[in-house]
Amino acid sequence: MVKGGAVIRETINQTLYAYWNDIRAGRLAPKRFEIEPSQIAALLPDTFILERVDSETSRFRLAGTRICEAFGTEFRGVNLLDLLCDEDRVTMQRQISVISRQGAVGVFTFISQNPAGQAVKWEMLILPLVHLHNDVDRYLGAVAVIDEPAWLRHEPLGKHRMLGNTLIWPDGRPHAMIDASHRQAPFLPQMREARIVRADRRHFRVYDGGLSNTTNDDRR
Repeated sequence: MVKGGAVIRETINQTLYAYWNDIRAGRLAPKRFEIEPSQIAALLPDTFILERVDSETSRFRLAGTRICEAFGTEFRGVNLLDLLCDEDRVTMQRQISVISRQGAVGVFTFISQNPAGQAVKWEMLILPLVHLHNDVDRYLGAVAVIDEPAWLRHEPLGKHRMLGNTLIWPDGRPHAMIDASHRQAPFLPQMREARIVRADRRHFRVYDGGLSNTTNDDRR
């Protein structure tokens, strides 16, 4: 159980979330270089790194060996969104956007089938990371199979379908810096200087709003 009432069910994902949240230390998200692989060595076969190139592309930069073995494919360079049907693709795009902008954590449940029609459920965790320019465009994540069947890793998985998705805000709400960014500043920097205009014995203070530069002759 995490703050906000949402549940991360699988132990692998619970452990990775706890590590990420500790490194986050109250910020919107930790920095990419703060993640120390040696600290989560036991989880690495089940973890991945995503890179968000644009709204249509969130590709795997790295994917653990257990993930690739379970699905029977190499994920490096693959666009996560291309693995999903149209409806699930739209959902994932929307949720990744919120994860990026608000510092949310994404928890997704899927069901996949092998060529024989046998199905397995799995839980995916997506955690935001700050990379360049203080933007969230990297994601640390993990895949945990639910009730792993004996046939898994002998047949490739396909036909992925999303069963559910949840967003978690570690602080119980969108991060405080998100609120601050939506507050209107009292004056734009370009509007702090004004010129006095006199007309009919009355004085008016006029702000140019940065559209033109005033000269010393305009100021009184």
